[in-house]
Amino acid sequence: MNIMGHLQQLGRSLMLPTIVLPGAAIFLSLSALPWASIGLPDMQTHLQVAGHALFAYLPYLFAFGVAMGMTSNALTAGLAAIAGMFIYTSVINASHYELEPTVLTGVLIGLVTSIFNERFKSIKFPEYIQFFGGPRFIPLAVSVFSTLLAIVMVQIAPYIHNGLMELGDVIESGGGFGVFLFGFVLRILVVFGLHHLVSHMFWFQVGGYTSGDGSVVFGDLPRFFAGDPTAGGYMAGLYPTMMFALPAIAFAIIHEAREDLKPKIKKTFMIAALSSFLTGVTEPIEFAFLFVAPYLFVIHALLSGAMMWFTYELGIRHGFSFSAGAIDFLINEHLATRGWLLIPIGLIFGLLYYVMFRWAIHRFQIPTPGREEGSQLDEWAGDIPYRAPLILQAIGGKENIVQMEACITRLRLKVGSDKLIDINALRHLGAAGVIRLGGGNVQIVFGTYSELIREEMDKAIRRDISRVLFSAPMQGRMMPLSEVPDPIFSGKLVGDGVAFMPDKGELVSPVTGKVIHIYPTKHAIGIRTVEGLEVLLHIGIDTSQLKGQGFEAIVEEGDQVKPGQLLITFDMQKVRKGSKSLATPMVITNSDLVSSWSFAPFKGVKKGQASVMSVVLKERSGGGETA
Repeated sequence: MNIMGHLQQLGRSLMLPTIVLPGAAIFLSLSALPWASIGLPDMQTHLQVAGHALFAYLPYLFAFGVAMGMTSNALTAGLAAIAGMFIYTSVINASHYELEPTVLTGVLIGLVTSIFNERFKSIKFPEYIQFFGGPRFIPLAVSVFSTLLAIVMVQIAPYIHNGLMELGDVIESGGGFGVFLFGFVLRILVVFGLHHLVSHMFWFQVGGYTSGDGSVVFGDLPRFFAGDPTAGGYMAGLYPTMMFALPAIAFAIIHEAREDLKPKIKKTFMIAALSSFLTGVTEPIEFAFLFVAPYLFVIHALLSGAMMWFTYELGIRHGFSFSAGAIDFLINEHLATRGWLLIPIGLIFGLLYYVMFRWAIHRFQIPTPGREEGSQLDEWAGDIPYRAPLILQAIGGKENIVQMEACITRLRLKVGSDKLIDINALRHLGAAGVIRLGGGNVQIVFGTYSELIREEMDKAIRRDISRVLFSAPMQGRMMPLSEVPDPIFSGKLVGDGVAFMPDKGELVSPVTGKVIHIYPTKHAIGIRTVEGLEVLLHIGIDTSQLKGQGFEAIVEEGDQVKPGQLLITFDMQKVRKGSKSLATPMVITNSDLVSSWSFAPFKGVKKGQASVMSVVLKERSGGGETA
């Protein structure tokens, strides 16, 4: 794995421990209620203890999360990291210095654990001590490392403690400009999924605060929840962006969409806007314009940084446990300083975004979703179990997947070859964007359905079933058979499948198989797959009356073909004039062999594009003539 691959995996790992923080915020918020007035005076204390406990044990959570995330959920590594933290904490507590484990300590032990896991998980010793070999050696190695680390830390901890405090002071001395740089870099790194690296530093490391009980906490986020009135400067300015700016972009995209596509676009981006407003999940909106107008994304990043600077200078301090959405805003408002100002500021900021993005989309004819046929992120969410095999094929099949994980908004993959990934097919199947990081590391943005997609892909990989996957036989619009203007095909009397309205006069093979029949008029061709399915491709309706004029067969009966291989060329103008319709059915004539069908969304496809149809064969079906 290259450096970018390691960084994206670390970024994902750093997200894992933070999923417990919303619980802490809720407990602390509830503790502010007047429990004594309803006869529950101890409830306030219990809730405060519950909330602060999660922050107190953050180093342990980060050690476990990083170890698990960097080792693809190796339980031995997670256990070793926790054990290492217990040893480290016990040793430093036994010293005469007042030391406490920090999040940085947890991350370090988690990282070292993952390195040890990779290096020693298959280690072998002589037979009489082999009990300590293999995975059992990892907790032992981590224990030794943690002990040595604690001993060193006891000696240098006073210098590190003072250094962190001074680092916080230096950054704070930068004032609003430092906050601006943080906000700008944070948004830019979203593109690569590495934003958690910089946010982790500022939210969990920079700046120290001594709470009322004498304990010292580091980082903007823990300090905010510990009651530090100066904390929250690196979080407050994100609220206007998440709650107002990104939804404003979504509204601009909706209003600039074509009228015929506007209903679908409205549904998709209203959901995306609500998601950003409530939870701070922004990728579905940001990736809608990132690839078609990257300069707009840079402007967006600059404005986001400027907003953080502006709120900082106004003395606004607010924080969050998960992300800067309305839910966190309301839950944590009782700890904020002048937090209410974020609402009017956000409204003004959102109006600026809306006007700017509508003008830019219209002025520069930016092909945002709805202006051209594009991916609808949520239109097929209920069909995820049926579409997962198609997504798997578009990634290059299970053989191409080395490692597959998911975070909140994207699939994070390590593949054997990223050249096998069909980006057009993935966009067709709902991906907002595909990011290649090099070394086979790829991120595919599917929004908040990413984890569900990963689960269904895992199921598809594990199932022992015979599945046949089809590519697009031509460039054009994919359509259901029911729309074909011929009762023989629309009634599925010939077989089941899909149809296409071509944009170009080229027909290619949708499968691997053998050409078993070419009609004398060359307007249709039959292919038998290696599994025995017989596929009929029929160019146009009532095209047999052309008697072969305008058609040219590139292959012959008996030829072996593969997906994307050219089969027939045809003169679209001549065929259109001499036929009832250009609609081209692709049907399986022996559909009795099929157990279930899956179809991609019915919209524009590229010639040879993977993952337009998938069928599962019945168990009784055997392989036909092999290709």
